[in-house]
Amino acid sequence: SVSVICTDKTGTLTRNEMNVASVVTAEQHYSLRGTGYEPVGTVKTGDGSVDAATAPGLTELARALILCNDAELKERNSDWLVEGDPMEGALLAAAGRIGLLGGEIRAQWPRSDVIPFDSRHRFMATLNHDHQHHAIAFIKGAPEQLLGMCSQQRLADGSVAPLDTAHWHEQAEATAAQGQRVIAVAMKPMLSEQTILEFEDVESDLTLLALVGMIDPPRDEAIEAVAECHAAGIRIKMITGDHAVTAVAIGRQLGLRNSENVLTGNDIDKLDE
Repeated sequence: SVSVICTDKTGTLTRNEMNVASVVTAEQHYSLRGTGYEPVGTVKTGDGSVDAATAPGLTELARALILCNDAELKERNSDWLVEGDPMEGALLAAAGRIGLLGGEIRAQWPRSDVIPFDSRHRFMATLNHDHQHHAIAFIKGAPEQLLGMCSQQRLADGSVAPLDTAHWHEQAEATAAQGQRVIAVAMKPMLSEQTILEFEDVESDLTLLALVGMIDPPRDEAIEAVAECHAAGIRIKMITGDHAVTAVAIGRQLGLRNSENVLTGNDIDKLDE
């Protein structure tokens, strides 16, 4: 019996197209519906469909998803494809379903600087300016990282309130337990003359906009491959950058044995030889 990681020819466990399934703000839960990476779809709450144009918080979130993003969506032969990271492509599609198109927003808010995502700091940040001399830093990343950098949360009427940290941690855990990859999105007004973004600029006093839940389900052939490996006596280990709770849910979907036994990087660092 040996331990293996099942991958496709690209070296990653193959999943279906990634999609944003949910958005959690300080006062509301939204579900998003759409096909693939097409930036068209619907936004709903428990009470029915939502006109995103009347929800300022959603519009601000969509702007952040577009600007703090390096991917592009392209339509080819009636199919929408991603140039860049599939996760970022899904965020652009979600912004389109809310009602904002990437090209228009990027023209209105050119990027001045960027802090690229890195696994050490676990977030990406951009500095953007509009033509009315406003400057804003937009940040997206792991909730457990960004929540420690935020001091406020955006309310539905556009105002802010002190961050309810316990509430957001609870919402992140609940979203991850549904098998969704969770990303936190935040912003911070900056001085109009600032054109360089430093780490110290975004390490504190951010305003949390929302948590975004993304579904990235395993393909049927991946589930079948896991079952075949088990039948052959091969033990399978899954290594993922997802939140531990999300990993448990994906492990169940794959049919992994002992899927409840998850070790994070910190857990592994604490093990002896």
